This record gives sequence, C-alpha cells and structure tokens, in this order.
Amino acid sequence: MDKTQQEIALTQLRKSVQKLGSSTEKYGEPTLMRFLIARSMDPEKAAKMFVQWQKWRAVFVPNGSIPDSEVQDELGPRKAFLQGSSKDGYPQISYKNIDARGLITGFQLLQAYYPERLARCFILSMPWFFVSVWRMISRFLEKATLEKEIGEEVLPEEHGGRATLLAVQDVTVPPLEG
Repeated sequence: MDKTQQEIALTQLRKSVQKLGSSTEKYGEPTLMRFLIARSMDPEKAAKMFVQWQKWRAVFVPNGSIPDSEVQDELGPRKAFLQGSSKDGYPQISYKNIDARGLITGFQLLQAYYPERLARCFILSMPWFFVSVWRMISRFLEKATLEKEIGEEVLPEEHGGRATLLAVQDVTVPPLEG
C-alpha cells in the first residue's frame, strides 16, 4: 500500500470514528495505522475497534498507565522477563509458567486492545497436552502473527539462545505513543 492509499484510509478512519461519536485528535498516525492494519485496512472495522479500545482504556487504564502498586501480585512471582529488543526494535518479553487460560486471555487482550503490538510469540517447553490447547488458541490468531520468527539473540539462554532474562519490574521502558 502506498502513502496516498494510507492517507485515504486514515482520513476515512478519522471520519468513521467521528460518526461513532468519538475522536482521534489525541492519537498520531502510528496508532491509527495499527488499527487499520489489524482490520486489513478497512476503515469502518478499524473505527469500531478504535472506539471499543478507547472505551476499554477509559475504564481499565484511565490515567494512561497502570502503576506498579496495582500489579504487585502479578510482578511478585517474577514470571515476566525482558530480554532487550529485536532487530526491528520490538521489546522481547518472556513469561514463565503461564497456564492455558492466562495465555488465551493474554491473546484476546492483545488482539482487542493492543492491535499490532505483538511482533512474535514463541511457546517453549510446553507440556504434552498443550498441543491441543495451542490448536484451539491459534485459530484466533492472524496468519501473519503465526508466521513471525525471532533470532537467538533474544531467545533465553535456557532455550539455546543468547538472551539473559531480566524481570520486567527491573526494567524502565519508554512509554508508547497513544
């Protein structure tokens, strides 16, 4: 898609969001493009997703971020780790001992409220029964998401890579736009 087509899609998205009673004023092109890409460049579908996202954020993330104090129980077990950035600049996050329900919920949240934020996902050392669970989960994922790969520089050492696990609560990451 060339720049002109993107501009047309962005303009249509903005108009569609207004028709739905909301606004895109506080958000830049990168944020709006994520919604368009997530909905195959369909401005109407992207607008609906965008408005749903705004409503969700107003309820669950009213101050723009969630303070560490509200997620101490989740951070305490040190199950989430950051191994640096991929070649494309995406933060590489690992989770240990996540159950199937948690994984499904995580994917649902990513797809509904964080479109085009998941660059890659690998599931390592899974128990034997997880294969059938994965078949169920993967039906909800876009084909492009299922085909992404990472390099050994961000794969944890315990799985043959070169990355050292660093708990997310020990890392400062700059805020994302929008």
